[in-house]
Amino acid sequence: MEKTVPIMLDGPEKPTRQEVEDAVRTLIRWAGDDPNREGLLNTPDRVARSYLEFFAGYNENPEEYLARTFEEVHGYDEMIILKDISLESYCEHHMVPFVGKAHVAYMPNDRVVGISKLARVVDAYAKRLQIQEKLTQQIANAIDHTLKPKGVAVIIESAHQCMTTRGVHKSGVTMVTSAMLGCFRDSAVTRNELLSFIGNG
Repeated sequence: MEKTVPIMLDGPEKPTRQEVEDAVRTLIRWAGDDPNREGLLNTPDRVARSYLEFFAGYNENPEEYLARTFEEVHGYDEMIILKDISLESYCEHHMVPFVGKAHVAYMPNDRVVGISKLARVVDAYAKRLQIQEKLTQQIANAIDHTLKPKGVAVIIESAHQCMTTRGVHKSGVTMVTSAMLGCFRDSAVTRNELLSFIGNG
């Protein structure tokens, strides 16, 4: 199974802030503009700060969010679903956004996790350079590995700017990916129940 530890570059591999800002100035010149004109003077600094936010997931271990669980559930063993989690990520092929929502479900075995932690796991993986297929599977694998539930399901729906603002220029197109593990993969009844809950059935 893929490790979920944070990916951090230290030492000579990680560029300095000055190198980052110089790279942005190069891109501005490549686009055909002057990085020294008034409106662009502070752009390299802003872009560098934005990248710290856009890609904060490289400094997080998503499984840590799932470490604290609760066993006092009075026998509850039915499906738990967190619907419509807003999602923003960046295509690793073109470094432009894809934006949408994630639905995360699991069937608990003997413990549950705080629902906000599921959203944090989504964010921790989304705030990296990604492809949607891998992102979907990473979220499911982290929940499965840490909580060891009877099953996990992750469904992501998003629009990709690499398709809407460049290339084929097709707007209004949504990509849907899913990862089904355990009882969600093995049982059509459980899977259909999930899809009916999230409105995809």
